[in-house]
Amino acid sequence: MTDPTGRTADHAIDPIYLDRWSPRAFTGEAMPHETLLSLFEAARWAPSAANGQPWRFVYGHRGTEAFERIYNTLDEGNRRWADKAAVLAVIISQTHRQNAAGEMRPAYTHAFDTGAAWAYLALEATRAGYHAHGMGGIDREKAREVLGIPEVFRVEAALAIGKIAPKESLPEDLMKREVPSGRKKVEEFVSEGQFAL
Repeated sequence: MTDPTGRTADHAIDPIYLDRWSPRAFTGEAMPHETLLSLFEAARWAPSAANGQPWRFVYGHRGTEAFERIYNTLDEGNRRWADKAAVLAVIISQTHRQNAAGEMRPAYTHAFDTGAAWAYLALEATRAGYHAHGMGGIDREKAREVLGIPEVFRVEAALAIGKIAPKESLPEDLMKREVPSGRKKVEEFVSEGQFAL
């Protein structure tokens, strides 16, 4: 199965998995708040160990103080293009939970579950005609400070959401990289019965 993005699946899957990718070129067009809430609604229904739902998102629409606050936590490479996103967000996970006895205990699957919520959000963005680009390049301590994130939470990543623009709107070096990336073959990360490199 080959997708309009040029990606090819070796096994039968829904086209949305090939359509979803992380562009840097965004139009700057505003995103209706109700549409954004639909993306968070999709994240809400992600699988979660013991139904802990450790994910949190702090967002800002373009043109707001919240957007600027998040934008200023991004590393220089991401600030080169993320200013044209409709929405910026920070993805956060709760590292500890209170048990029935009132003790704070490690939530070992916090990042795993939060990753599932991010994936649901990204797929819903694609379904709605938007793109979501996750970013590891963020000053996590600065984000913690300016967003008021408590110690039992961890900043996982940042997120840009928007309508895709022509790649020619990017600086030349980024324009060359503005293509959907490929993936390893299934056989490279799956093995039966025993771990294999």
